[in-house]
Amino acid sequence: MKFKFTPLLLGLTLLTNLQAQENTKKTQKDSIQSLDEVIIDANAIFGNKYVARNRTGSAYYLSPEELQKFSYTDINRALRSVPGVTFYEEDGFGLRPNISLRGTSPQRSAKISIMEDGVLIAPAPYSSPSAYYFPSVARMQAVEILKGSSQVQFGPFTTGGAINMISTQIPNTLTGQIRANYGSFNTSQLHARVGDSKPTLGYMVEYLNYNSDGFKDLPDNSNTGFDINEVVAKFRVNSTAEAKLQQSLEAKFQYSDEVSNETYLGLTETDFTNLPFSRYASSQDDVMTAEHVQLMLTHTLNFTKNFRITTNGYYNKFTRNWYKLDDVVFNGDKQRIADVISNPTQFQDHLDIVRGDVNSDADALLLKANNRAYYSKGIQTKLDYHWYGENTFHDLEIGARYHYDEEDRFQWEDGYNIIDGEMTLTSLGARGAQGNRISTATAFAGYVMYKFKYDNLTLTPGLRYENIDLERIDYGSNNPSRSNTNVSVRTNSLDIFIPGIGFNYDIKNDLSVFGGVHKGFSPPSNQPGQDAEESINYELGSRFVFGNLRGEIVGFYNDYSNLLGSDIAATGGTGSLEQFNAGEVAVSGIELLLNYDLMAKNENFSMPVTFGYTYTNTEFQNSFDSANGIWGEVTEGDQLPYIPEHQFNAMLSLEHARYELNFSGRYNGEFRTLAGQGDIPSDELVDSNFIIDFSAKYHFTKKLSVTGNVINLLDETYAVSRVPAGLRPGHPLGANLGLEFRF
Repeated sequence: MKFKFTPLLLGLTLLTNLQAQENTKKTQKDSIQSLDEVIIDANAIFGNKYVARNRTGSAYYLSPEELQKFSYTDINRALRSVPGVTFYEEDGFGLRPNISLRGTSPQRSAKISIMEDGVLIAPAPYSSPSAYYFPSVARMQAVEILKGSSQVQFGPFTTGGAINMISTQIPNTLTGQIRANYGSFNTSQLHARVGDSKPTLGYMVEYLNYNSDGFKDLPDNSNTGFDINEVVAKFRVNSTAEAKLQQSLEAKFQYSDEVSNETYLGLTETDFTNLPFSRYASSQDDVMTAEHVQLMLTHTLNFTKNFRITTNGYYNKFTRNWYKLDDVVFNGDKQRIADVISNPTQFQDHLDIVRGDVNSDADALLLKANNRAYYSKGIQTKLDYHWYGENTFHDLEIGARYHYDEEDRFQWEDGYNIIDGEMTLTSLGARGAQGNRISTATAFAGYVMYKFKYDNLTLTPGLRYENIDLERIDYGSNNPSRSNTNVSVRTNSLDIFIPGIGFNYDIKNDLSVFGGVHKGFSPPSNQPGQDAEESINYELGSRFVFGNLRGEIVGFYNDYSNLLGSDIAATGGTGSLEQFNAGEVAVSGIELLLNYDLMAKNENFSMPVTFGYTYTNTEFQNSFDSANGIWGEVTEGDQLPYIPEHQFNAMLSLEHARYELNFSGRYNGEFRTLAGQGDIPSDELVDSNFIIDFSAKYHFTKKLSVTGNVINLLDETYAVSRVPAGLRPGHPLGANLGLEFRF
């Protein structure tokens, strides 16, 4: 184990010798004690910051107040203040995020458990977990991020952690809000919601539209932006307050549609240097169309204030067709766009066609219709019971889930020419010729989590079980009717137990030590005999309060015995989704979070400062050749690609009853796009950047406010990625102005 906790332990030793402010002890003790008596909302992990701060594992709760500071629509920007979260951008708006927790592979956020209201929300989390759909953070009430040992409750991905998006809840009284803004690149947002509760029923209806013309430029000046609509409706019936047996049934409906003129085609090094916000003419017809539907029923049964059973039934359907340039042909030589862009000298003739600098032959540009439908459905139930001993507190949580998901690929490739910079369809591809298969997964998962508290010590041992059956039926490229002839079937299955244990010890009311160890797991693909991704994960940390300073420091070490990589087009691969064994990998790091109010003693103003830092060290423990060269030739000691070593975020706010001003700065360290060590070659480097955002609000009344936001205040031009195919820019300077009306 190369990573040592020496700096962390020295910090903990110093902390134990510091004296806290005595006047805060009783208040905090009472708050912590009261938490033992609360069963958290059925569809939330924490439900509030107090619970997050008192878990035995590392956790963070993005509260409604935090989300409203900047009113971000980009999940990357919303999460950037959370230590341990790394990501690389792709389109500048966060439409398809690539999120990593504690060094997991970030591509399409496929190695973390993504949930909305406690239910898995990735299109097909077991059979095809790449998150081409991600819930819009603009309509979320809160976001919960869980890392560490107590995440065995949430799977199937247990290495890095889980993210739970909490949608707008049904309010207790008649309330509503209308928010509208408009700004740079014709970017606008309209968000409206209303809801109410009566003694035995409640409802909430919500609408969100988010659209933009985009900040990239095509030679024909066509739109490079997007248009997204979302509708959410909730309805609840519940027992009267006098009923002995309290229960409720809540129905949720969510629908969204998207049209985004996005592309996988980036820029060469030279073109990015000269015109970073340009797009090549051959991407003019690239477009993603998508629809998402969720139906969900939640039944809660409160036998007593100490005993609750919650059951969720859910159905998700996601359909999408990303129609985009995939291959280029010159004189019969067919090349992938990723190879053309990364080797412009070798494929100069292909690049001239891509740029639209020359007139091409018919079928010189091949646009693939990545047409897919995803389904996921299941039922899950959770029993939560707690009781008290003479000097002890006990909580038992038992959960089970039966889940089915499916990815249906029916893809084709059409041919185009390009004449005088304009593309014209020259041939229609055979339907199903570029992918005609169905991948399915049937999974049963169960877990037991026990919390035991004695005086200042809390222990949370837990055990998760996953039984997974995976299957792929490939109908072949010449079988659009999907007859039963020439069908290829392959299967894979596994059973696995995933244990974990965490602890928290309160040295004093304002100083605690926590930590744990748990098994990390990620399901394999349907490739026969392929092993799952497994690791043993450790963490040790401390939470502390000294006067107006509140903080947390955590050290972690993830020891992979078998890391899995994936061949996905989003990282320059072929898009087969085949996984490959990457063997042993060690990931270690430190997370630091500090909060301080510079004007805590002022009655009219507050000036909170937040600082977060993440250090992540990754190292392959063996050598191999990654599939299709996605990570390149890997040598023992190489670093994982796409993971920056250093990140930090700082936020400064000035808050008054009438107005507030907020500055947020994020430093994202450089990272490599292929595995390696030492200095990063220039053609494998995504350089570091420091981006500042600004927001302001002025409250005319309690009901009416004016808002302003500035993204990338210093107008930095920076690259965010070299995948899927070439360099891509981050969002340039952009500003918007809006109004909020509440009742």
